[in-house]
Amino acid sequence: MFGKAKEIDMIHGPVAGKILLFAIPLMCSSILQLLFNAADVVVLGRFAGDNSLAAVGSTSSLVNLIVQLFIGLSVGGNVITARAIGEGKKDHVGAIVRTAVTTSLVSGAFLLVFGILIAKILLKLMDVPEEVLPLSTLYMRIYFCGMPFLMLYNFGSALLRAKGDTRRPLLFLMFAGVINVGLNCLFVIVFHMDVAGVALATVISQAVSGGLVLRCLCREKDMMKLDIRHLGIDIGILKKMMRIGLPAGIQGVVFSFSNVIIQSSLNSFGAVVMAGSAAASSVGDFIYVSMNAFHQTALSFNGQNMGAARYDRVDKVTGLCIGYVVLFGTVLSIGAYAAGPALLGIYSTSAAVIAAGMVRMRNCTLFYEICGIMDVMPGCIRGMGYSILPMAVSILGSCVLRLGWVATVFQVDHTVENLYLSYPVSWVITFAVHIICYMVIRKRIRKRAAALS
Repeated sequence: MFGKAKEIDMIHGPVAGKILLFAIPLMCSSILQLLFNAADVVVLGRFAGDNSLAAVGSTSSLVNLIVQLFIGLSVGGNVITARAIGEGKKDHVGAIVRTAVTTSLVSGAFLLVFGILIAKILLKLMDVPEEVLPLSTLYMRIYFCGMPFLMLYNFGSALLRAKGDTRRPLLFLMFAGVINVGLNCLFVIVFHMDVAGVALATVISQAVSGGLVLRCLCREKDMMKLDIRHLGIDIGILKKMMRIGLPAGIQGVVFSFSNVIIQSSLNSFGAVVMAGSAAASSVGDFIYVSMNAFHQTALSFNGQNMGAARYDRVDKVTGLCIGYVVLFGTVLSIGAYAAGPALLGIYSTSAAVIAAGMVRMRNCTLFYEICGIMDVMPGCIRGMGYSILPMAVSILGSCVLRLGWVATVFQVDHTVENLYLSYPVSWVITFAVHIICYMVIRKRIRKRAAALS
């Protein structure tokens, strides 16, 4: 099952078990990455107050909006690396690694400067309440100091996933996560640093995870080995990364933009609703990333099998990833809602905040399995080499539809429940269109394969 000790053979043998072996460490990695933010929210909610909790919650959608374009480039790096491995082009892989790592550092430096300069302006545009704005601005500016490390980790782990290695990125995040939680407690509980303390703890932990993945690539013994003395960008490779990654990044930006608009509308309901939403959103994020692991799995598996011309396995990978998402999403969504008051109580002891959080869980969290199957389809399609089509579908479903909902339905029934319902409605419609797109692309690929045989 493993071509090497740490790698999964994606193009030979039964696929169901290999998908789980690949996805579960990735799932755990994503959950640990979320623990960075969850630890911030829990410590602040318990030891700093509702305004501090609302301050961190109000920045999450905005941070995602800013960084998603560059995270999308790491998707491009994953797909072209997986395809090169599937095609057996080992010499080409080294150039991809150098280009991807250099791109991560450059983009991280840009985000650092941009985030610090623009943070307060963007938060004001989101109508963040005045009592929360100074804390939100401070948190966001410190958080963006860790962008070079965050980009390095995301690009580096995407490269490792392309060859079937999801275990070492998990170990790196486990180590960094322990450091993050410990520093959160030290900075907030002992030194009373409030949001500055949790932001600084996150930056330090990101530096650890980024440094570890860089060290890993430098110590590789195969085609993935990185020599930092020869960092640079191959323009041809960068163009390939951008062809796959930019549409994915643009989709992420537009998706985050719709969340920013909804967050802005949510801010009008006050700090208690904002805090409750932040806590419930944090719980929901754990479900989402558990399902999103199969999106990442489909990228790598379909990428390698397309490179090896194993088109029959692409359908198997897609069907299994959807099935696993339904299974994991349903169990986790129902379980989270059933345990909702207890889970929200971890973030805040305020009864009003917990009640506000349960409103979001009732209208969003219970339907997260639909979000999961919507999300896995672009991964399947991008792994097949098509990136613009899923981007267009996701923009229409996740952004245009939600913005239309806020501008029409929400204006008629101006309640927080109605605002939350824009999510499951958009998930259902977007998934249905993605399925149609997949069938069209599948037919096109099979025709091409038949013509070549």
